[in-house]
Amino acid sequence: MIGVVIPAHNEENHITDCLSSVLVAAGHPDLHGQLVTILVVLDDCTDNTAQLVSAQGVAKLEATFQNVGKARATGAQELLNAGAQWLAFTDADTVVAHDWLACQIEFKADAVCGTVEVDNWNEHGDLVRSKYLELYQFVENHRHIHGANLGLSAEAYRNAGGFQHLAAHEDVHLVADLERIGARIVWTATNPVITSARRDFKCQGGFGEYLTSLGASVGTPVLDPKVSAGIAL
Repeated sequence: MIGVVIPAHNEENHITDCLSSVLVAAGHPDLHGQLVTILVVLDDCTDNTAQLVSAQGVAKLEATFQNVGKARATGAQELLNAGAQWLAFTDADTVVAHDWLACQIEFKADAVCGTVEVDNWNEHGDLVRSKYLELYQFVENHRHIHGANLGLSAEAYRNAGGFQHLAAHEDVHLVADLERIGARIVWTATNPVITSARRDFKCQGGFGEYLTSLGASVGTPVLDPKVSAGIAL
């Protein structure tokens, strides 16, 4: 069984697109009908995220951690207990490719670290986009780590100690622990996901805050969220 863990905190604007893409990936023919269980960990959700998850027929687990590391770890343990042999992780504001899971499995590695592409730069502008593309490596053997595009075997996850209960950078610490135990990690740009560049990001210290910091470095003014509200992200 393949298990997919998606932490979510008030993601009613993004979760349907995310789950629709993961459900397509779960049915890819190269998986040869292998069971895929998707679990959304609803972390202190007060909006309609839970109802939208149910509408997609996807399993959910409600919690009040307000901690993405603990949400990922709890979801992973739930799926390990159910018999998952491979764990894949993405974020609720992310859309995966139709072959996302199939590509991860095909590498036959202990872990696969993929890249991310940004859905829309309207809230940040061209200067931030240019700075991001200047710094980001869309190449094989890159060294980027994203909880939005990560997969690993159940054995490697257990041996590395799993996700630490951190409010940010839990993915970076897990990959460091994988390297410490000598896990075979594939760093690939062939299997990207598309993630949101929104300014109302949920995780302090995460990808959204990184983009905002790039804006500060190039002197881009913060856009009025009311102006950006009509932009499709």
